[in-house]
Amino acid sequence: MAATHTYRSSLTWSGSTGAGYDAYDRAHRLATPPAGADLVLSSDPAFGGDPALANPEQLLLAAASSCQLLSFLAVAARARLDVVAYADEASALMPEDDLPVRLTRIDLRPAVVLADTERARPDEERLLHLTEVAHRECFIANSLRTEVVVAPTFSWASRA
Repeated sequence: MAATHTYRSSLTWSGSTGAGYDAYDRAHRLATPPAGADLVLSSDPAFGGDPALANPEQLLLAAASSCQLLSFLAVAARARLDVVAYADEASALMPEDDLPVRLTRIDLRPAVVLADTERARPDEERLLHLTEVAHRECFIANSLRTEVVVAPTFSWASRA
């Protein structure tokens, strides 16, 4: 029988909405046990939030980016490729005029650096295939209705 994984989070907020929509504090605290570090979050500044704090939309984007990273590293390791660096400048779109308001697109732009070894380098077609396999294996992308587009670039670390 397959395992079922359970994840927990704990969210707290205190304040008052008595003065109306424009007056209440959007900051709140999120814990994800067993991790010890709490996150302090707010809403998007466009909706009265604190621009110095992360918001739920950013967390969803970050989750998609992180999951693609972890999935790609697993796929690369199984394929015996030595990935030595990975960076992603991800973005998400949330148009307010397309109801219901939601993230409609997530763009992941991983820049993957592979070790330049004595073995033959895989061609770009193979690397793109492995990226697609990683995307199909990404638990977060599989959980979303939002379009997730992955547009990787690949480079090779110089030999030392």
